[in-house]
Order: sequence, then structure tokens, then C-alpha cells
Amino acid sequence: MSRRLRWIAGATAMVLVVGVGLLWPRHDDGPPASAAFAALPIGEKVARGAYLARAADCMACHTVRGGEQYAGGRVLQTPFGAIVSPNITQDVTTGIGGWTADDFWNALHNGRARDGRLLYPAFPYTNYTAITRDDADALYAYFRTIPAVRRASAPHQLRFPYDTQVALAFWRALYFRPAVFQERQDRPAEWNRGAYLVEGPGHCSACHSARNVLGGSGGELSGGLVPVLGWYAPSLTADAEAGLGTWPVREIAQLLHTGVSPRATVFGPMAEVVRESLQHLSEADVHAMAVYLKSLPASGSRGQPYERSTAPEAAASLRAGAKLYDKHCAECHGATGAGAPPHYPPLAGNRALTMPDATNAIRIVLNGGFPPGTRGNPRPYGMPPFGHVLDDAEVAQVVSYLRSAWGNNAPPVSSVDVNAYRAVPLD
Repeated sequence: MSRRLRWIAGATAMVLVVGVGLLWPRHDDGPPASAAFAALPIGEKVARGAYLARAADCMACHTVRGGEQYAGGRVLQTPFGAIVSPNITQDVTTGIGGWTADDFWNALHNGRARDGRLLYPAFPYTNYTAITRDDADALYAYFRTIPAVRRASAPHQLRFPYDTQVALAFWRALYFRPAVFQERQDRPAEWNRGAYLVEGPGHCSACHSARNVLGGSGGELSGGLVPVLGWYAPSLTADAEAGLGTWPVREIAQLLHTGVSPRATVFGPMAEVVRESLQHLSEADVHAMAVYLKSLPASGSRGQPYERSTAPEAAASLRAGAKLYDKHCAECHGATGAGAPPHYPPLAGNRALTMPDATNAIRIVLNGGFPPGTRGNPRPYGMPPFGHVLDDAEVAQVVSYLRSAWGNNAPPVSSVDVNAYRAVPLD
């Protein structure tokens, strides 16, 4: 190698080293735990941590169906490869039994493992960084009570370069800044409590925010397709989707606490969130979340009305969809789509049907719609699946009809759209 080439190679290596040094995340100690929390009896700390673990729905990712609690192993399929949730039981070798409270805080707040590795944001530390040190220590106290399970965490299966710490450091430089939630002095205590739960432990923006090609999110609750789940999480600020600005606070709280309300019913992954997490929160906390969600400024607009095709084949498809509706759906939802809420949701004006993205409508027809069983709605009515009864073309016809009838005006779907979700798991 010539002297010039050696100089270029050395200079390039130096630039890379300096660049990585500048990008590499710095440690943020954050505020210490309060003296008042430190003085609490251990039983109160554990109870508070158990409550927060429910609010954060930790078990959803860290427990496989039928598996031991918090032993990890759930595989999350992302656009970058598979992420496998780790064991967070008290096993010293394969879990977090050897972690200190500082180690636990560092994972939540800084997104770092005990050994200093940067964690992947499938673990939503981008939200959990908002959690206070008192609450982090309460969670730590609770997880210290989880029985040890000897189960080694499987390695992630990510494509290059997403499997490198350098790429992750670059991502964090773009999209992550550790910061504990700061109360707004111009807002009442209830609003601040709701904001804290939604933005921090509840990590609502992890699903309800759009993501770019690198998986970055602004956290603005504007809605987006969730690749890990295969469902569309609607915008919580746009009235054309799931915007809550026109809802009474009591109905928002009712939906969060029970899964049903006069205006909507939750299905799919949100049903699991309500069943496993939100129904277990206090009425005061759910009401605070509702107050905060209702206060979010409205965003988005309906844009230009959809101009439906008048081609003969398009009209024939809608007629076929109408016949399928009469045969399979009208008995519950009515000839006019009025339904019988809350058990049989109305379809006329239903925003789950009129959103531009038809993912959820397709999945509900294929897989059925099942609200959660909760204390406030212990015997929910469910919609049976029709994926075994209707082929892709028929599902497309009936969904297209639902998106066009009774004043609904959304684009039709094709059999290709349906087939893309026929084999997608429910979760």
C-alpha cells in the first residue's frame, strides 16, 4: 500500500472513531429517588411496583402464551428482523436476579443493559425514560419478588447492519433523548397524571405513532401500522380515525376501563391491553388518562371525498358484497348498519371502516372481533371469524361494501389486500 493510501485509510479510521465517539450515547444519571419513597415499607413499594407493571403491561412481551411469568421468549417480528424478549425473572444467570436498582433504572431510563449494551427500542425505553426514579425503584422492588426461572434468553435474529451496536447508537442519536417526565405548571394535577401514564408507563405512542423507514417515531399519537402486531393503531388526535376530542371524558374512560362504550368497542391488540392492563388501573388514573387524551389538539383532515368508480365491475363487486352482508352480517348489525351498541357495534359511520387503511376491517372479518372480558363487561359479545367461510375475493367484496354503504365513503379493498393478512397471526 502506498503512503498516500495508508494516510487515507488512517484518516478514514480516525473519522469513524471520532464519529462513533460523538454519536455514542452518554449516561444520564437522572434524579435520585425521593426521601419519602425511600422511607416507605417494602410492602408498599412492591404493591406500587405491581400496579405500575400492570400499567406498563410488562407481561405482554415478557411472557409467552402458556409460559412462566416474565421468563421471556416472545418473538416480535419487526421490519429489521426478529426481536426475542428476555427473561426478567430473578434467576441470577439467565434473568435479572443479579441486577441492582441502578441497573434496572439504567435499562428503563437510558436503554442500556447491565453490561452496558445498548438495548433495542422494541423494549420501549423511549417511553419508559419518562418514568420517575421512585416508580422505577418500585418496579424493581416488585420484580425482586418474581420467582426465578432458569431460561436463557434466545438471541435476536436481526439483519445487518441492524444487529450492530454502532447502528443502534446512530438510531439513538436521531431519535432518543433520556428525560424524566416533567409536570406542566399550567395544567392541573389530574392532567399531569394522565399525561405521565400515557407518555410513560402506558407507552401509548409505541403503537399509536407513525414510524419512518428506520423505525423512528415522533411520539405524536398520529396513528400508524404496527408491523410487530399486523394491525393499524389509529390516530388518537384525528377525528377521521380515533380522535377523542368530541367524546365526553366519561366515555373515553369507560372504553379504556371496560373495552366498550356507546361510541366504540376495542378489538385486536387493544383488547389485550384493556384486559391485561387498563382494567386493573384505578378509576382515578383511567379518568386522568381520559382527560389528557381528550385535551390533545386535533390533527389531520378528511381531505377530498373518495370518488367511487362507476365501472360495471366495481358496481357488481359492491352488489356481491351487499348479498354477503345480508347473509352473514345483517342479523346482528341490522339492514341499515345501525347495530345494537354496545354489543353489536354500528357500522354506519364507523371510523374503523372509513379510515383510509382497511387493515383492521379485513382482520376482523377474517379472524373475528372479540372485546375483552373485564369487570365492567364480564360477558362480552364477540363477532365470529369468517376467514374459513369466505375466500379472499368474498372478504374483499363485503369489506368494500361496508366501506361504501350507509354514508360510509372509503376506498375498496382487493383480494390481494385480504390475502396479505389471511395468514398473519392474531398477535
